[in-house]
Amino acid sequence: MKPVSQFDNNNSLVKYLKDGEEKAYSFLIEKYHRQLFAYALTFVDEKALAQDIVQSAFLKTWQYRKKLNPDYSIKSFLYKTVYNTFINYYRKEKATMILEKKYYENMYEVVDELEDRNLNEFIKIVTLEIEKLPKRCKEVFTLSKKEGLTNKEISEYLNISNKTVEALITKSFKILRKELGDKYETLLFILFPKTDHSIKGITLS
Repeated sequence: MKPVSQFDNNNSLVKYLKDGEEKAYSFLIEKYHRQLFAYALTFVDEKALAQDIVQSAFLKTWQYRKKLNPDYSIKSFLYKTVYNTFINYYRKEKATMILEKKYYENMYEVVDELEDRNLNEFIKIVTLEIEKLPKRCKEVFTLSKKEGLTNKEISEYLNISNKTVEALITKSFKILRKELGDKYETLLFILFPKTDHSIKGITLS
């Protein structure tokens, strides 16, 4: 067995995996399981299904370890494998469902840019900025994007016009984009897609 320190380097880790080193595989699971599980949950609502997707991704990585490229990030490979496993699941189980490609492609782009930071950190930053929104903006934005109310329901609940609701949501997005910067633009799209379709996103707590 090789010492864990031998696996800290991407190139070395991949080489040990290619050689069938089981301890390297255990290290891989321990290091990335939590991140991949959180990533899978952005696509599906069920924890059990997310767990199955992640386990399948790890198994595929082990099965095809001989084809791994030491010069390619194993982390990126794992995220891509989870993504592809999810897509395959929907092709088999949800053949009639239309996937919004832009949504999922953007999700993968964001994850690919995270490097050593995980989605939870980014979500916390976004959540903090939402808390800083002007009172009325925060109230309407939360009802719309977190609670899932329609503009009409919000207007009736707060006794304001639909146009006012739309204006406050637009203002909220404008403030968030300004405060968070360009690199969070895609993440905002993922967290709060501007669509009436019910697509699984990330739940803010």
